[in-house]
Amino acid sequence: MPFAHFKVPAGTLTAEDKKKMIERTTALYVEIYGERARATTVVLVDEVADGGWGVAGHVLTAAMLNGDG
Repeated sequence: MPFAHFKVPAGTLTAEDKKKMIERTTALYVEIYGERARATTVVLVDEVADGGWGVAGHVLTAAMLNGDG
């Protein structure tokens, strides 16, 4: 079963954005594995709370990612 797990900053994607991610990711797996993969492809879009992750030892916030901080 193909599985994709996206982690994104909370509140940065609309419902339509998530729908596109799921549809396009599924389409990619179908392109690679064939149509049989469509029915079993799982895509998880997980929203991470602001400040809930970091890079290079620094906590990241949505403001920093948007260039505001």
